[in-house]
Amino acid sequence: MKIIAKNKKAYFDYEILEKFKAGIVLIGTEVKSIKTGHISLKGSYVVIDKSQEVWLIGAEIPAYQPRNAPKDYISSRSRKLLLKKSEIQYLIGKSKQKGLTLAPLMVYTEKGNIKIEFAIAKGKKKVDKRETIKKRDFEREKSRILKD
Repeated sequence: MKIIAKNKKAYFDYEILEKFKAGIVLIGTEVKSIKTGHISLKGSYVVIDKSQEVWLIGAEIPAYQPRNAPKDYISSRSRKLLLKKSEIQYLIGKSKQKGLTLAPLMVYTEKGNIKIEFAIAKGKKKVDKRETIKKRDFEREKSRILKD
């Protein structure tokens, strides 16, 4: 498993409750672009529409070769995620609960296929974010002192 991109902001902004993995429907140039590491999950999210399909919205995948890209290519278009029906039904039930959202965590390759890991997440409040920063700073100082 080779990790291509991580959404570090998601771990800071959300409390991760449960993780899922899914395949992504891509066109050929997007696959090449992702495998060279050109993808950004910043500001992206996962949505389930009325026809019970799961979509990744807002992920930025630039064209592999910008001069050879199709004229109608949109780098931040919505991309369909591939999940089992039972998983989709479970996600529909969870996403209807108040305060829960679906946030993408990382993109990776598994046996040559590009996969995305996303999570059912609950938004953190400002106080919780400050606590996370304090813990991170404390761990950094502790490792610095132990290193010397």
